[in-house]
Amino acid sequence: MTIKAQFDHSNCEDCPIRHRAVCARCDADELEELESIKYYRSFEAGQTIIWSGDQMNFVGSVVAGIASLTQTMEDGRTQMVGLLLPSDFVGRPGREVAPYDVQATTDVVMCCFRKKPFEELMATTPHIAHRLLQMTLDELDAAREWMLVLGRKTAREKIASLLSIIARRDASISQKGLAGPIVFDLPLTREAMADYLGLTLETVSRQISALKKEGVITLEGKRHVTIPDMGRLMEEAGDDSDGGFLV
Repeated sequence: MTIKAQFDHSNCEDCPIRHRAVCARCDADELEELESIKYYRSFEAGQTIIWSGDQMNFVGSVVAGIASLTQTMEDGRTQMVGLLLPSDFVGRPGREVAPYDVQATTDVVMCCFRKKPFEELMATTPHIAHRLLQMTLDELDAAREWMLVLGRKTAREKIASLLSIIARRDASISQKGLAGPIVFDLPLTREAMADYLGLTLETVSRQISALKKEGVITLEGKRHVTIPDMGRLMEEAGDDSDGGFLV
């Protein structure tokens, strides 16, 4: 199956993640330089994008879809340690090998850059280097937040937290804001949610049903989610409406 991005590859201004991606601060000349080292790749759901330990010959941004970061222990056990959502950056300039397996959870489209030319461009283009630093710090904050989710939150709070993270990213990409109902298609199966949250499938299903019954979310089928009141979902997640944590 061939996957096609639903935008004009020849024009960065039409890119749906342009305002959040590593190129967000670039001017026309810098975008032209990026264009010369850019290419698009598509991956089907379940396909491995990068194997842990592989040589990294590209870096890039997720344009559409979701991928998982997985680490494998010596005895073969695996743990999902992160999700890559649209606009997230894949790869690390200056690092030769991949530290994690990266697998497409849904169909994924990536905007890729050849690694060596990208590293050279970073040295001469402060807008790219500064934006990548900002994204890296945001990723660190997200990792610390997720430590709290996994370590201290109840099953219900974990489910609500994951839904709120996906909803906030979807609203940011679409630039619609968090006011009013938020509608999105849940990109993860309940099995994947259970794996990521360290819960059983039964617990995930039970908690989603409870959130639906109480009107915190509405569902059409298993994937089409509407959040009538984002503030209420954040409260269920143990967070306040500004994204901080309730004490």
